Amino acid sequence: MPFIDIKSMTATEVCPGCRLRTPHGENLMLSYLEMDANAEIPLHDHPHEQGGIVLEGRIQLTIGDETRTLSPGSMFFIPANIPHRATALDAPAIVLDAFSPIREDYAQLMRDNTPTA
Repeated sequence: MPFIDIKSMTATEVCPGCRLRTPHGENLMLSYLEMDANAEIPLHDHPHEQGGIVLEGRIQLTIGDETRTLSPGSMFFIPANIPHRATALDAPAIVLDAFSPIREDYAQLMRDNTPTA
């Protein structure tokens, strides 16, 4: 899958107002996250490294003990096992994340939500 039409992939709602599309290879996963206004990815952590960039809208992102407001073009890095959360501020937001290694839980969600022919 060297080229991806993200809009042709089925989105998975991981929490209210937060939808993911997560194409991946063997060692790297991309996550196209669409958030409705005021939607929140609750505080969580995982053993994967995560980096990302805000494409549209504004989010409030907490990584560990630090919270910042990010706008389009803002990038971030979340080390493995560090608690973090994100909230879209007053308008929808789109964030592109990358995970390494791939998140098997997200890969399974995508397999479960892929229409079969």
